[in-house]
Amino acid sequence: MSEDWSAHLEREEARYRDGEARLTDEPDERQRQLTRLGNAAGGAGLALLMAGRTVEAGEWFDRAALRYRDSYDLAPPGSWGRPIGALKSRILASDWTGAEEAARWALDEGAAGAESPIGRYAGALALLTLGRDEDARPLASSLRERDDFPHHVADALATLAADDPLGYTYAVEAVLESFEQREEYLEDMPVADTVIVLQALGAKRGMAAELRDSPLLPG
Repeated sequence: MSEDWSAHLEREEARYRDGEARLTDEPDERQRQLTRLGNAAGGAGLALLMAGRTVEAGEWFDRAALRYRDSYDLAPPGSWGRPIGALKSRILASDWTGAEEAARWALDEGAAGAESPIGRYAGALALLTLGRDEDARPLASSLRERDDFPHHVADALATLAADDPLGYTYAVEAVLESFEQREEYLEDMPVADTVIVLQALGAKRGMAAELRDSPLLPG
């Protein structure tokens, strides 16, 4: 592993250990701390994925998915970031059985009927994961109409659902560019994780785009 990714991994592992030591039985603080654990585990998984250590990455993504799932049960209603985190973690690990289970869970919780854009995002990801593209189309299209959701991500979801390879290529390239223009990343992890997830869903449909080399994507 390169020195940079080693440092990222060590930091995330330390954050995870610290988070475990801080877990309490108080429900609100516990759900917050479980989410932090999910973020740290996901960060470790990304560091390993970028370093080409996919088996170990999968182990950390599994931890992340479990922590997000645990946190959701104690979280306030509408905490859709947790199902999204769990679903993305399973896809990043190439665990499609787990991803489909996480997708069904998100839909059972009402993601497809959510009013918030983050909830609709969870629903669209879930439906695409399950191959229910026709059902995903109106949900993804509704995100395109929002001013409070990233337009290029909505375009990528909608073009995947519509079987539009050219439109998808333009959209996912724009999502990658938006990541490259960021100054801050979740867990200080400079990785275009949303692009990786979209490309995995695209590959399932024979639509993965040929993206330019980017330091934010696995080699």
